[in-house]
Amino acid sequence: MLAVRRCALALSLLLPPLLAPAQPAWPAPDWAASTPEAQGMDSRALAALVEYGGNARMDSLVVVRNGRLVAEAYYAPFRAGMRHRINSATKGVVGLLAGIASGQGLLGSAQAPVLEQLRGSADTDPRKQAITLQHLLDGTSGIAWVEPLSDAVPDSLIAMERSADWVQYILDRPQAQAPGVGFNYNSGNGHLVSALLARQAGIDTDQFAARELFGPLGITDWRWQKDPQGVATGGFGISLRTPDMAKLGYLVLKNGEWNGRQVVPRAWIDKIFHASIPMFATGGLRYADGWWAFPARKAYMAVGYNRQLIVVLPELGVVAALTGRGPYPFEDVIGHLERAVRSDAALAPDPQAGELLQERIRAAATEAATPVAAAAPVLAREISGKVYRLAPNPLGLAEVTLHLGAEPSYDVVSLVGRGSTQTRKVSLRLGLEGRFAGVAAGEGAGVLTKAQWVDASTLSLLQRFPEEGWSVSYLLRFEGRRVEVTQVDQFGRKRTLAGEQVD
Repeated sequence: MLAVRRCALALSLLLPPLLAPAQPAWPAPDWAASTPEAQGMDSRALAALVEYGGNARMDSLVVVRNGRLVAEAYYAPFRAGMRHRINSATKGVVGLLAGIASGQGLLGSAQAPVLEQLRGSADTDPRKQAITLQHLLDGTSGIAWVEPLSDAVPDSLIAMERSADWVQYILDRPQAQAPGVGFNYNSGNGHLVSALLARQAGIDTDQFAARELFGPLGITDWRWQKDPQGVATGGFGISLRTPDMAKLGYLVLKNGEWNGRQVVPRAWIDKIFHASIPMFATGGLRYADGWWAFPARKAYMAVGYNRQLIVVLPELGVVAALTGRGPYPFEDVIGHLERAVRSDAALAPDPQAGELLQERIRAAATEAATPVAAAAPVLAREISGKVYRLAPNPLGLAEVTLHLGAEPSYDVVSLVGRGSTQTRKVSLRLGLEGRFAGVAAGEGAGVLTKAQWVDASTLSLLQRFPEEGWSVSYLLRFEGRRVEVTQVDQFGRKRTLAGEQVD
């Protein structure tokens, strides 16, 4: 018998320990880190996901299982500690806030018409009068709106942003169909929810979020855009740190509970897990309360333009938060996460695979230099410090000055706003060695810039706005005292400006 016990003891030391059953961990205030293997995940599979992220233009990646951080990567020049604009994933946050407010009795029934609770509309169409909170949350309000889920121009969104009163602009749109008939992507719906919540709660939506959602989850570092009337934008506009995005996903994974407190009513979260509004004629995506559902893969997501994602996989106990600068198939990320999950119990330690994962994470954080010319042309000395005044243009750019000495930089003078005659001057560092130069981590969104000489008279300049998730390129062609500036924005739109050197 003693020999049997010794054999059993020896065997137990060789086997990996089983995970404790379903004991939730709560970040307080930050995530507790774990090896992937201790949470039943494969470090090699996560290393493949980190590598995929670099090819897919991700800015950041956080993966959590069983409430513990198993992978965290930041792709240079984006850095840890930076916030990132989450674009339309904001709709998912507003959906959670609506659930909280509804649970507190502030919004009444989600099935009751809401137009009379908002500022009035001259439109007496009975279809508009029938719009409910649930229609707004589900994208089925029927309001005429052009905001395709593609690279096509979002005409209605642009017009709303240019209007003096966003809420009134949305309310004054005609009805394309009766509410509830079908889905149409519309950031105006989310903005009406934000306006309604602020009106009924008696405080701004962002402050309601700070008190009722961000506060309980320990989210303290965030920004939220507002419209001209001070309404927090409901369809887009929140900026968050990636680990905090993962907290929101973990809240959904835990059915609205956070460390013993029911922050969002469980029944409200259940609507997300049973989303029934088809988003497209094919593809199987469903929508509810600002969240996307992929039932075939048992995946639930808050989704923002250029793949700002909060991914929740309830059956695997996995949450992932991702930010970036370009689209890729949802199935790719979901597949990587699924393949990384190997067991509900801990796996045997795998130091070699763990080192591979850390190598990929370090590589992501290291900016690769782009090739540069061996030496700057003679022109660089001639134009350095010279002010070039630009002809009036839609971008509001007035002057540009390059300083191409030992510490390269450039000055930009621009109009403070559309139709204004006032200007402001910004001085920025300029990377001429193939890497971005700009603000240090923790100093705000800022601008990172690098440039290189294309030929003896042409300078290519690239601006990255890391916390905004977009970039703008410029080509400056110098000829005598004149300069031609060609700008290409993040949407591929091209503008050409003309300027001349001033004495």
